[in-house]
Amino acid sequence: MSVKNILLFIPGYNCEKQIPRVLEKVKKSGAMEYINEIIFVNNRSTDNTEKAVLDFKNKNKLPIHVLRNDDNYNLGGSHKVAFDYAIQNKYKYVIILHGDDQGDINDIMPILKSREYKKHDCMLGARFMKGSKLNGYSGFRTFGNRVYNILFSIVVRRRIYDLGSGLNIYSTKMLTNKYYFKFPDRLTFNYLMVLSLQYYKQNAKFFPITWSEDDQKSNVKMTSQALSVLKMLFCYAFHHKYIEREFRDKVIEEYTYKEIKK
Repeated sequence: MSVKNILLFIPGYNCEKQIPRVLEKVKKSGAMEYINEIIFVNNRSTDNTEKAVLDFKNKNKLPIHVLRNDDNYNLGGSHKVAFDYAIQNKYKYVIILHGDDQGDINDIMPILKSREYKKHDCMLGARFMKGSKLNGYSGFRTFGNRVYNILFSIVVRRRIYDLGSGLNIYSTKMLTNKYYFKFPDRLTFNYLMVLSLQYYKQNAKFFPITWSEDDQKSNVKMTSQALSVLKMLFCYAFHHKYIEREFRDKVIEEYTYKEIKK
C-alpha cells in the first residue's frame, strides 16, 4: 500500500449527467489506493450536480467532501478554494480532474504507480502531444490550440503542449506562497499558470491524455478568450513582472465555501 498524501480536487458546474461517470472511473481505476480524499467543489450549479455527487458518495462510500462555493468564483476561483484546502490540510500533492468527464483519471495512473510526480513541481495533462487521443474535438480547435502552444513556447522558452487541460497534478510546495491568488477567476486562470512555469522557475512535465467531447457544454467564448490570451501573452513577453499584477475583475479577499453533507 502506497503512502497516501494526495488530494483529488474535482471542480464542477452543471455537470449532473457527467459527474457520476467521472466518479465511477475514479472508483474503478484504482486511484483511491493513492488518494486520501476527494473534494468536489460545486461552483453554484443550477442543476442537480450536487445531489448526483452526494448520491454517489452515499452508495459507494468514497471519501468525498462536497464543498459549495459561497459565490460564483468560476473555474479559477474554484482552483483557489482547492489549493487553499490542500495547503491547510497539509497535503503534499493535489490532483485536478474536471467534473465534466472530458479527461480520464486512468491517464494519471501510471504516474501515480511510478511516483514520477515526486520528481516535478507539477505534471500537466496535454491534449496535443504524441500519445494523446482526442475524441469529438474539431480540427479547427485543434489547429488553434497548436498555434497558441507554439506562441507560448516561444515566449517561455520551453515546449508547451497544452495551455490548460482538465487533468493535472501539483505539489503543494509550489503553491504555498499563493502566487496564483491574483490570477483571473475566469478560464484564463490556467494560462497564467503556464506562464508561471518560466517566471517562478517551476519544474514541470507534460504527459499525454485522452480527451473526449460528447454531451458536455463548453463555457469557452472562443473569440473573446483568444484575444484576451493574446493580449496577456504579449504583455508578459515584453515585461515579465506583468504576471504579478492584479488580474481579477472583482477582488475577493477570501474564497469561502460551505461543506454540504446531505
